[in-house]
Amino acid sequence: MQTYFPMWYQAYDAQTDAMAPLHMFAQAAATLLGPAASSPLGNPFIRKMAAAYEVFSATKVTHTRPPFRIGSVRVGVRDVPVSEEVACTMPFGTLLHFKKDMAAEQPPVLIVAPMSGHFATLLRETVRTMLADHDVFITDWHNARDIPLDAGAFGMDGYVEHLIGFLGAMGPGAHMVAICQPCVAALAATAIMAEDDHPACPRSLTLMAGPIDTRVNPTEVNRLATSKPIEWFEQNLICSVPSRYPGAQRRVYPGFLQLTAFVSMNLERHVKSFADMYEHLATGETEKARMAKAFYDEYFAVLDLPAEFYLETVRGVFQDHDLPLGRLKFGDRIVDPGKIRRTALLTVEGERDDICAIGQTVAAQEMCSGIRPYLKSHYVQMGVGHYGVFSGRKWNSGVYPMVREMIHVSA
Repeated sequence: MQTYFPMWYQAYDAQTDAMAPLHMFAQAAATLLGPAASSPLGNPFIRKMAAAYEVFSATKVTHTRPPFRIGSVRVGVRDVPVSEEVACTMPFGTLLHFKKDMAAEQPPVLIVAPMSGHFATLLRETVRTMLADHDVFITDWHNARDIPLDAGAFGMDGYVEHLIGFLGAMGPGAHMVAICQPCVAALAATAIMAEDDHPACPRSLTLMAGPIDTRVNPTEVNRLATSKPIEWFEQNLICSVPSRYPGAQRRVYPGFLQLTAFVSMNLERHVKSFADMYEHLATGETEKARMAKAFYDEYFAVLDLPAEFYLETVRGVFQDHDLPLGRLKFGDRIVDPGKIRRTALLTVEGERDDICAIGQTVAAQEMCSGIRPYLKSHYVQMGVGHYGVFSGRKWNSGVYPMVREMIHVSA
């Protein structure tokens, strides 16, 4: 076992510190040139200069959660104010409640956000859509580099414990919707709660584009996870948090490494997006540029993953397939989805998903043998990739009605 881990973090911090003045200058210059650049009679050269500064400033990686910016939601025929409340805080995550200023009761829903290098705000549009018909809560995961060592380790067991704790805080009658990576933990938490006859066991469980059984139709992500032994991941990707942060010396998989991996998988598309952003700004198409910048402001906000959780996910989910082979444990207990009996199950997949391919999520249906057939549903959204399952036009028109129906029928 290594005592000293790769110096990725120290090198990244040094580069970030060196680039900070340039990013500050670019943002200030873009702001200063903005009025002249946006004028219909503005100088084309100034507009191009402002566009270049704006695009450069958009490449900055940040490490704090962006705001959800959901001030109101349309319910029926009126706009209802929305406020954020902390319903429960645990060491590695907060249960965030989007409280609506209305008297009518709606089914409480816990949206389980991925802990995969981005903040829960990546699901902003998912939350916004579900708020119209549900009392929405979300797992707001903390950045591991800001969590002191005395908070302890955080692996798959910790993740499951947090979900059980959050559902307990919400009380009986809640529903759970897990998106992507946390589908395994959400299914495990539901199985443990069902076996324990926990009063807050969810009434329905929706698993969306999650790696329940990655032996089915392996994707490039699956192949990358199995291309090296787990020791390689630990020795090459796990870093110690530098002393300047509250979580100093905590072992983490840095969010900037995950972001680098995501970007490199679709490098041409991201380069084109920034080129298009520049063209939109230079030609005065500010709305198109604003949408692109908003996406990258979110996409470039990253959090670090606890090393234990990252390594256990790579090994247990992608390499050893513990859940489908009946070997996944919670503490010293085997997780048995067959123990789930009274929780309705919906699985959702995207036809063109290149992260969690068709067949990987629906595998949960067979594992949950104790659920009666009339409480089970599966839906494939045609024409969408991974992110289209939970955001965008087809999420709103195709997937969401299925999710809403499952929840309201099971309420």
